[in-house]
Amino acid sequence: MLYLLHDPEQKVPENLISKGSYQVFLMSCRCGLPISFANHHWFVVNRNGVLSRWEILWQKDCCGKSWGHLHLNAKDPFKPIGLFSVQGTSFWEPTLLGRIEGGSGSVAEKMATFIENSPSVYPYCNKYFLSGPNSNTYVRWVLDQFPEFEASLPWNAFGRGHEVKV
Repeated sequence: MLYLLHDPEQKVPENLISKGSYQVFLMSCRCGLPISFANHHWFVVNRNGVLSRWEILWQKDCCGKSWGHLHLNAKDPFKPIGLFSVQGTSFWEPTLLGRIEGGSGSVAEKMATFIENSPSVYPYCNKYFLSGPNSNTYVRWVLDQFPEFEASLPWNAFGRGHEVKV
């Protein structure tokens, strides 16, 4: 089942996490200085209650398990990439853009498996540029494999249009 969130401020409540199914969450952090000028996207995979975070970061082999710039669990699943505050205003807050879920054999399980196998097939694990390939290029590449997810990245997801050559 596909869930697209139309409220960009939607946070991830604990009650969305199902321990008995497969889920893929599409997460985003937007910088709000003073306008939203950039977005960073990543996936959270729930495999029957076990959560993992998959993303591209500018640092190579920095934390968690890494394949160049592709990282598994570099941060907690639903935490922002960086959080700082100026006079009580936080930046880079995470938002949930959408999720898909299902049981064994579902699109959600296939998408989870594809993401988990991506280190062996994503061609840009060892390349990173602000204009792409970057985190948004990776997310767009995964989403292109699963049109059922029907998510689109915003205009300021720089790198989303970078062509992936496999």
